[in-house]
Amino acid sequence: MGTTAIISFILFTVLAATISYFKTRKTQRSTITGFFFANRTNGFIIIGASLFFSNISANQFIGENESVYINNMSVIGWGISSIFAMIIVSEFFIPIYFKTGIRTIPDFLEKRYDKQTKTLVSVVFLFSYIINLLPSVLYGGAVAFSNLIDLSGFHLSYWESIWIFVWIMGLIGSVYTILGGFKAITISDTVLSAGMLILIIALPYYGLRYLGQGDFFSGLSTVLSTKKEHLNAIGSSKDAVPFSTLFTGMLIVNLYYWGMEQYIIQQVLAAKSLEEGQKGIALTCFAKLLCPLLINIPGLIAVHLYPVLTNTNQVFPLLIKDVLPPLLMGLSACVLFGAAITTFNAGLNSSSTLFLLNLYKPFMEKKGKMLSDKSLLRTGRLFQISVSLFAMVFAPFIIFSKHGFYEYLQKISAIFSLPIFTIIFLGFITKKMPPIAAKIGMLFFISCYVMSEWVFSIQMHYLHTLSIIFIVTVLLMLGISKLYPNQNPYHLVLDNKIAIIPWRNRHYYHIVLVSLMALVFFIFSSYILA
Repeated sequence: MGTTAIISFILFTVLAATISYFKTRKTQRSTITGFFFANRTNGFIIIGASLFFSNISANQFIGENESVYINNMSVIGWGISSIFAMIIVSEFFIPIYFKTGIRTIPDFLEKRYDKQTKTLVSVVFLFSYIINLLPSVLYGGAVAFSNLIDLSGFHLSYWESIWIFVWIMGLIGSVYTILGGFKAITISDTVLSAGMLILIIALPYYGLRYLGQGDFFSGLSTVLSTKKEHLNAIGSSKDAVPFSTLFTGMLIVNLYYWGMEQYIIQQVLAAKSLEEGQKGIALTCFAKLLCPLLINIPGLIAVHLYPVLTNTNQVFPLLIKDVLPPLLMGLSACVLFGAAITTFNAGLNSSSTLFLLNLYKPFMEKKGKMLSDKSLLRTGRLFQISVSLFAMVFAPFIIFSKHGFYEYLQKISAIFSLPIFTIIFLGFITKKMPPIAAKIGMLFFISCYVMSEWVFSIQMHYLHTLSIIFIVTVLLMLGISKLYPNQNPYHLVLDNKIAIIPWRNRHYYHIVLVSLMALVFFIFSSYILA
């Protein structure tokens, strides 16, 4: 980046931090609810923006554009089909969470099963965040910045540049989370989402104009008329994301991610009411419809601009550097930086929440020690520092993953996510499922998936494999439940902390969203563009 771009990056970043500071300086952060849940005062705009930006990390910018460049538009299946999953979550999952008054997903498992299940799932969540989420968002951000900001003049290798950017983002993100708390994270997400909306329009426009040598429509014609196989979103069995997976493993993964992933759900649990939470989810769905313009279309443009790339994860940052004017390049760097930082912050905040409320506090109470909020928060901050340091050390080594970065993320996260989904899902729909079934089911799922991916050579897409393991695990758990039913059937007990009246007009918006979701797939198919 040139001097102008660097200055604009610094200005935009400082602006976002300043707005966040002034909006949160009077926020109560000395209590657990204040620090981790923003005192449950967030409205639908903040919820929608924080959900959206916590999901869109630098990993999506890098990984999805790389996938489009290597394969085709089939990777949009992850983002676009998630709209359907979010609608199900909004309609069925969120009301249960608010009615039971939970603060973490494992809290529900304690109410539904027992304390041991809660502890087990809390540990699995923490492993997922510490090993996968936190290092990967730092690595994705580092990859983006190492290609935007050339450090070769300092006689540094690409590997060394990754280390430097990982530690810069990790340290800044840690300080931001530890000092600002959850409210600061959600406010900065809202500000950065506005910047992202500008880029959603600007990057495709400047990219197509650059491709057309100054003529936007010439560039658009090139993308639509040549190498049309990259335009196809209906993936075949040979593609990274076959279309059939949308109805098997991908649906399960998306339901888990939007409905049970702690760092995502925590954004909604900070809502002032159920209605605001449901509106926030709908707002996120509309934002997801615009996402391909920024996390997929640049990959399409790059197919024509850079026919041969040895390092394909350079697709997105290389396009930014080549096509955007300096001011917008600085804004792009700010959004990329913010995307990496805010997802890291959300994961760090949720990791501390899980550790503090589900593991540390119960352990200390069992020993007869009652801790104040001040003491708990001090321990929580120390835990955040420890987790951050581990993530910063581990993140650079992701460079050695054999397959594409985005595929690496999905495969690793599935080890932890789908077993949790299975036992929570059965907890929703059954009354007599015993705790032992949940524990056996979880360990069985993890063992089967690890063996299917890394021990046995199974010639099947991993999302299909996941759906089969899910079905087998469900049958196993139902069999255990039949033999050893819970003698005290579960009944939901109201313990709501906020108003739980649903959003009255939600169904009309849901119909529009599902229709637009289907339209996107239809446009990027052999019937229209491909």
